[in-house]
Amino acid sequence: MAEDLKLTAITKEEKYKELFPQIKALVEDEKDNIANMANICAALKFGMNFFWVGFYLVRNEQLVLGPFQGPVACTRINLGKGVCGSSWQKKETIIVEDVEKFPGHIACSSLSKSEIVLPLFDSQKNVIGVFDVDSDELNSFDKTDELYLNKIINLLKF
Repeated sequence: MAEDLKLTAITKEEKYKELFPQIKALVEDEKDNIANMANICAALKFGMNFFWVGFYLVRNEQLVLGPFQGPVACTRINLGKGVCGSSWQKKETIIVEDVEKFPGHIACSSLSKSEIVLPLFDSQKNVIGVFDVDSDELNSFDKTDELYLNKIINLLKF
């Protein structure tokens, strides 16, 4: 009977735990980071239902748009500008509960409401890009996202 069916919501952490081995399998035998970044974006976009997922790579002292999934995005971001440029400059993850309250936020899409940006490091600990995830809801990201997104981007070898 319908009243006997119990709908159990899967937690964010459970989604990540389910998705991580799939992403690892996608990228572990592929040497090309662009291909791996593209598959990571697709897997996270659809597996986690994020609004926008993508990479920006440092090129000639700017962040330049790399592989992504979602609506069109800003193509270039300067050091220290917006959430992505700030993460690059500070060499740290930035979680923004409400992008409207972030000083200097770059609005690539007015539908983006919250954001997490993680720096990408090479083997010498230089920032070579950032990984950006946006939500169309406020306060979507927390330490759970930071933990699992770091595990995922650490699958890439720079």
